Amino acid sequence: MQLWGQAEIDAAQVLIELALVEDLNGGQDLTCSALIEPDERAAVQVVARRHGVLAGEPLGRMVFAMLDPGVTWAAECQDGNILQPGSIVATVSGRLSSLLTGERTMLNFLTHLSGIASLTRTFVDAAAGTRAQILDTRKTLPGWRALQKYAVRCGGGTNHRMGLYDGVLIKDNHLAAWTEGRTIAEAVETARRRSPTGIGIEIEVDTLDQLADVLCGRPEIVLLDNMSPAQLRAAVKLRDAQAPGVLLEASGGITLETVAEIARTGVERISIGGLTHSAPALDLAFDWKGRMAAV
Repeated sequence: MQLWGQAEIDAAQVLIELALVEDLNGGQDLTCSALIEPDERAAVQVVARRHGVLAGEPLGRMVFAMLDPGVTWAAECQDGNILQPGSIVATVSGRLSSLLTGERTMLNFLTHLSGIASLTRTFVDAAAGTRAQILDTRKTLPGWRALQKYAVRCGGGTNHRMGLYDGVLIKDNHLAAWTEGRTIAEAVETARRRSPTGIGIEIEVDTLDQLADVLCGRPEIVLLDNMSPAQLRAAVKLRDAQAPGVLLEASGGITLETVAEIARTGVERISIGGLTHSAPALDLAFDWKGRMAAV
């Protein structure tokens, strides 16, 4: 799967502009103006303080390019790389005032996205040896979705649908509004008939009886909401007997302590909202390397 593309560039452009407006408000960095001479030059390094997975390296380059095109960003790690304490992500050189002005904006992007990638990798590793993919959800910050889902991919995860526009996911409230006097399988059949060609149908169930019903409609995916491992194993057995081509997705309250057992039940997909809404930032720092000769 492609990692960094035009969608990510476009999202990054908007967010970097917003971030710089927040910090500078059309003005200047007052601390640098007070203490740093305009012609002073230096080099710094972006350094990992903790083990993790890098995500967002292209954004670091973009932050400084937007702030000062004369700054040089020399990447020493690529997105998806495993970082150890002391790993150098990039060496950044140029006008010292520009380096200091862009420091926090750059780190905000990289620490957040690397935190998502790092958390995703821990879930992916926990499910290793099974057929289960680790997926994200739509539980993302407004405006950040393309970048947060990019970070999930950097960590070895798989993206669920990007939005309401590119996939059908029939959830409990859709069914509550639709199914009076009708079966869940009919919801699948109706959605398929009314959806654009090529769009797969996913539907959420929370009981084995509902699963048995919906499998008659042959959705592409069934989301098994908040089921125990025992229920998930029973669901896999039922699916294998009734509709072996349908994929099963476990979701709801899945943690690092439970994901391995869930993956071993035989489901093909495990979706986890916490990948994007609860990932702690990865500790990255801006370490002084030294002054450079003025030009």
